[in-house]
Parts: sequence; structure tokens; C-alpha cells
Amino acid sequence: MTHPFHPWRGREFVFVVARRTWSEDRVFFFDEDGVQRSLPRAWTDAANVDPFVALAAGRSPFRVEDLVVL
Repeated sequence: MTHPFHPWRGREFVFVVARRTWSEDRVFFFDEDGVQRSLPRAWTDAANVDPFVALAAGRSPFRVEDLVVL
């Protein structure tokens, strides 16, 4: 789990499969109780690294495009 604000951030789970459902790429996994769950793939390390995040290297938490939308 890599999403910065998710309570499970930094935890590892048993990966089941990644597939497109509910109009988005999702990752299915088993939690610590053995229950199958899913999350958006972008919230995990199974997603491709966003080029902005890689280039910013932690120096900028926001993209200009995202701030303009606000």
C-alpha cells in the first residue's frame, strides 16, 4: 500500500490478481483476516510510477495542473 493517506500505508498483503473493474485498474488481495479485498492499482506499488512523482523526488507534493483545478 503506497497511498500517502491510507491507514494501511506501508503494509504488505498477499496479492491475488490485478484487473480492470468498476472502470479502473484494481488490485485484489487478501487482508490479515483472509478476506479478499480490492483497491485502485494506483494506490499500490503494482502501478507504474507517476513521472511527476519520480522527478519531484519529494520536493513538491502538488502538481500545477492539480492546483489549477482547485
